[in-house]
Amino acid sequence: MEETSPVIDQAGGPGGWPCVAIERRQKGSLVEQIVAAISAMVGRRELRVGTKMPSVRQFAKCNGISTFTVVEAYDRLVTLGLLSSRRGSGYFVARQDLPAVLLPATLQATPNAIDALTADLYSGTSEALPVGAGWLPPEWYGEDTILDAVRQAMRIPAARLRGYGHPLGFPTLRQQMAATLSDELFPVEAEQILLTHGATHAFDLVLRTLTKPGDTVFVEDPGYSNLLSLIRHHGCIAVGIPRGENGLDLDVLAQQAAQMQPKLMFVNTVLQNPLGTSLSAAQAHRLLALAEQFDFWLVEDDIYRELAPRGEASLAAMDGLRRVIRVGSFSKTLSPVLRVGSISASASLIPELLRVKMLAGLTTSEINERAVYHAITARPYKRMVDKLVTQLDAGRERAMASLRDVGMTLLARPRGGMFVSAGWHDAPTPDWNGKIIADQALKHGILLSPCDFFMLRAPEAIWFRFNVAYADHPQLTNFLRRICRQ
Repeated sequence: MEETSPVIDQAGGPGGWPCVAIERRQKGSLVEQIVAAISAMVGRRELRVGTKMPSVRQFAKCNGISTFTVVEAYDRLVTLGLLSSRRGSGYFVARQDLPAVLLPATLQATPNAIDALTADLYSGTSEALPVGAGWLPPEWYGEDTILDAVRQAMRIPAARLRGYGHPLGFPTLRQQMAATLSDELFPVEAEQILLTHGATHAFDLVLRTLTKPGDTVFVEDPGYSNLLSLIRHHGCIAVGIPRGENGLDLDVLAQQAAQMQPKLMFVNTVLQNPLGTSLSAAQAHRLLALAEQFDFWLVEDDIYRELAPRGEASLAAMDGLRRVIRVGSFSKTLSPVLRVGSISASASLIPELLRVKMLAGLTTSEINERAVYHAITARPYKRMVDKLVTQLDAGRERAMASLRDVGMTLLARPRGGMFVSAGWHDAPTPDWNGKIIADQALKHGILLSPCDFFMLRAPEAIWFRFNVAYADHPQLTNFLRRICRQ
């Protein structure tokens, strides 16, 4: 494919790179202006397929803006399919024949557009069917146990209302967690556990503590959508390591680690989001060896552990928290509304994580942490989790059968958990992508999470992550059948 020089504007900038005309007083963010301007030029064929875009630093210097702004704008353009990213080479115009439905959505923010941070994917208040959401119906959790725990937490001693709570988190909950982890996975002391405002808060604290702008961070590809955005927000370079039904491509990881010198890697060892697969013990051992060889941290996203069969590989258990930082959460077994997560790390790392936590927000909610403690120590808790796993197993089987019935192919057969990912090798309609279909679904009262949310690479096929609690709903299956007939 021929590469051409970029033509962004008539006015040249530093280093000979042309500039985008940015009006800081104009309505809309700088990111939106950049995305709109480049999209319009692609649509008008002022930028041809194969045109190499300025580097992030060149674009930022030319326009007098932050590199963070440029990274986010380029990332959105990659998600939209307008640009492609070639590792080590930069960004290029990827397509010319923009579908009519794509360009307007790029040029103007519409209330029907969906992205990875669409509020309705998290709020639980939307009337739309939450097929792409990461939470389960309230009746699947032990509602009585949770409500009783919240009532008990509200009986907090009056003396505790004078302070902010312990910066590490509610001591009694940390002690309970240390005892449970020591019994089931690896020895750990309560002082090695830092409570957070959910798992995403934990990821943010790790990035704030261990990285600086320009550092390379490895992620799974596909992987957790919010994490990709968070890494870029911190100015780090996200590099995807392919993950499929058989786990991580560790040969690619070794090659990339030798070239890129990553600072850390995030990995979902058990019931990976979005595929639902787990790493084998052999893969986990080799991953630890590579982290040791190339000297990078492993951040183990372990929030689905309680939903998985016992005996699955644990990086934290194998490593003993020397090079592994374990992130946990109670959102998947209790309720996401409680927003209690955790970091388990070496005794030498916890003080710095704690300092950053206090700088960013002092402490976390002792009320929420007390509620979690009362819930997980209540007699019905284990039965509640066992029942939840049984419901998930049944829902997953129904979901897989329903998706096959409408002509979709599974990306992987999950080993458990909340999600099934499936799609089509060929687009139902030429020039459509996952985001376009998700926008159409939203207009029909269905929230979908398309492959574009989870991938750094351009998807080779259209697929979606389905929540097993809703994936066999007639509203969804009827919509998918209509899409296939178009």
